[in-house]
Amino acid sequence: MASCETEGSLDETVHDLEKPEAPANLDSNTSDLPFYVCEFVEKEIGNDFKSLCKVSSLIEKIAEEKKHLEEQVLTVSSEAPKRIQVALSNAESTQSALATLLEREATVSESIGKHLEEATPWMDDLGVLTDQINEVERHLNYLKWISHIEELSDNIQQHLMTNNVAEAASTLVSMTEQAIKLQDSSCFHLLKFITSTVQFWHKILKDKLTSDFEEVLTQLQWPFIGPHQLQTPISSSSSSTAGGASVKEVYASLETLFIQLLKLQISDELISKPKQMPEKYSLPASPPIILPIQIMLLPLQKRFRYHFTGNRQTNVLSKPEWYLTQVLMWIGNHTKFLNEKVQPILKKAGSTVNAKMEFTRGLVMLVLEKLSVDIPCLLYDDVLFCHLVDEVLLFQRELHTTHGYLGSLPNCMHILSEDTFFQRWLTVERKLALEKMDSMLSSEAAWSSQYKDISDVDEMKFPDCAETFMTLLLVITDRYKNLPTAEKKLKFLELQKDLVDDFRIRLTQVMKEESRALLGFKYCAILNAVNYIAAVLGDWADNIFFLQLQQAALEVCTDTNSSSKLQLGQLASMEISVFDDMINLLERLKNDMLSRQVEHVFREVKEGAKMYKKERWLSLPSQSEQAVMSLSSSACPMLLTLRDRLLQLEQQLCHTLFKSAWQMLAEKLDLFIYQDVILANHFNEGGAAQLQFDMSRNLFPLFSHYCKRPENYFKHVKEACIILNLSVGSALLLKDVLQSAAQYMDKPFTKDKVPSATAALNELGVYKLAPQDVEILFNLRTNWPNTGK
Repeated sequence: MASCETEGSLDETVHDLEKPEAPANLDSNTSDLPFYVCEFVEKEIGNDFKSLCKVSSLIEKIAEEKKHLEEQVLTVSSEAPKRIQVALSNAESTQSALATLLEREATVSESIGKHLEEATPWMDDLGVLTDQINEVERHLNYLKWISHIEELSDNIQQHLMTNNVAEAASTLVSMTEQAIKLQDSSCFHLLKFITSTVQFWHKILKDKLTSDFEEVLTQLQWPFIGPHQLQTPISSSSSSTAGGASVKEVYASLETLFIQLLKLQISDELISKPKQMPEKYSLPASPPIILPIQIMLLPLQKRFRYHFTGNRQTNVLSKPEWYLTQVLMWIGNHTKFLNEKVQPILKKAGSTVNAKMEFTRGLVMLVLEKLSVDIPCLLYDDVLFCHLVDEVLLFQRELHTTHGYLGSLPNCMHILSEDTFFQRWLTVERKLALEKMDSMLSSEAAWSSQYKDISDVDEMKFPDCAETFMTLLLVITDRYKNLPTAEKKLKFLELQKDLVDDFRIRLTQVMKEESRALLGFKYCAILNAVNYIAAVLGDWADNIFFLQLQQAALEVCTDTNSSSKLQLGQLASMEISVFDDMINLLERLKNDMLSRQVEHVFREVKEGAKMYKKERWLSLPSQSEQAVMSLSSSACPMLLTLRDRLLQLEQQLCHTLFKSAWQMLAEKLDLFIYQDVILANHFNEGGAAQLQFDMSRNLFPLFSHYCKRPENYFKHVKEACIILNLSVGSALLLKDVLQSAAQYMDKPFTKDKVPSATAALNELGVYKLAPQDVEILFNLRTNWPNTGK
């Protein structure tokens, strides 16, 4: 019975203990209880019946665990109802509180509704009163503004009556500031009133100050039409001017009036709209010229319009240099006065304006107006239009270099950048450049160099036509580099690239005409020209101006998606330049022409080597049988031809081209002598010695003028001579090494033996020839001993 109970308790607990260890492929809800019992018994007892003694302790352990689990279940079962009861109680109390709140909310809502009904008439009456108060306040503020303006106006009047112009100007500044505050106001009539008041007093003050200022300028003999006129009132020994006032008093009045006029600047900008150029010229935004400078410019503007507009004899379309020179002269004549007298006044007034820059800007605006009128009349006359552009560019350069005029200010390049004018400029520039190219290529001195007698300068040996062409491109760059937008500059860059390509095509055509005389003076001059242009374009690619254009081109390509991602990446990383396409085409032409020249020389040398190839190398006497070694007579035509052609190329090609030419020729000769002379013949001891003498004492020295170790350019020939001139013993040992190495090649476990053949050759100075080549050369030797080898 006890055992049954034990088995029963064991069966009850085994399932709980072993359930977590059930195999993953079994469902716990459908698992077989006997299976787990068997598993548990098998695990704890196994097949050893002696382990049955553990059963009693196992049952006690499982019984304790069962009891512990039952206590936990009872505890949870007893605590759950208590928690539920508490939760229900809390819910009931919350529901009661919510009901109370709802009742209070209904009561309050009802009382609020009644109050609103009672207060609505009061609110309506209060709203009417509030609107009336706001209206009165607006009227009051309106009247305050009018009163304030009238007060300022009265103050200005009183100051003028007491001749206190400075205070009147300061008061006008205050009134103008008030007017500026009202610019966004909807009080149209108030705004109109204050603006008209400002305008009224501004005109009075401006007229009075302008009159006094002009009188002072007259005493200073302004404007200074002649270059030395300025010196009269300043350096004169007399202490008074023509009007009787002292020079110091005049300059004091100038300073006072200048500062007072400067105060009127803000009101002048408010009420007057300066004349603007049409938007198509895309002039940069710039503030109006300060009032005192405007007054100083008036007499010059009158003179300019008198002489250079209408039917005056000085207004000639074909002579733009007249008015451009006049403006530059005026700027130069007034520079000293502006810097020494006017600029200190501006500094004292706390202004950052540059007097000379303002004065120059005012005169430049006159020029821009004149250009905008004249250019349309010249668009279809290439000569006059080109002349105008040339004069404008010279004027622009003088402004920037001599007078420091800023490129960010309106200038002549903005007028030339107008679409119609710019397209015409581009067309004329292309036309004139092509005409210049025709002229330079048809010149008698086109292919000669003016520096040919100056070795330091004539290193590139470029002909005059190449130098003239690059000068043309450089001039075009100088002409367009001050254009205001990158877009316009890129148009000119495309023109330059087109001209380079056109010039390359013309050179190619002339080259083809000269292809019958590949070593002639003209052919070499063309080659030098191509090399020179490619080199200069390569240098320009690193110029800061063209690097900026490259960045601009990158932005344009990115916006239009006109280039591949590879090209965009190369442009961005500076791997390529804006001239790379042209440089590559020129390099291709250069390499093609150079290859033709080298091939032509090589054919001549081969022709001279016919007898040398047929030399009787088998029957030549040994070195010991000759008193003195001498050059093979059959080698003389070949070496003489080579010497003459190298000298001719050296004299006619620039250093870099000649270096490439002789290196290419050396490479071809090396293979030719190795294949057509050495491998095509057999050599006795005397023949091998003679070959080495011809090469090392005669061929190689021809190239020693151009490098220190010419034999390094004839590696096949040099190493073949080493092999053919080895002593018999050394040759036999080397032959054994090569044969042994060849036998070991097919045995994997001895492959480490193979390098010994290469090492043996390296010890002899043989690096170019492979072991197989050396074997072939050994077979060409006839001075082997009769050993059966």
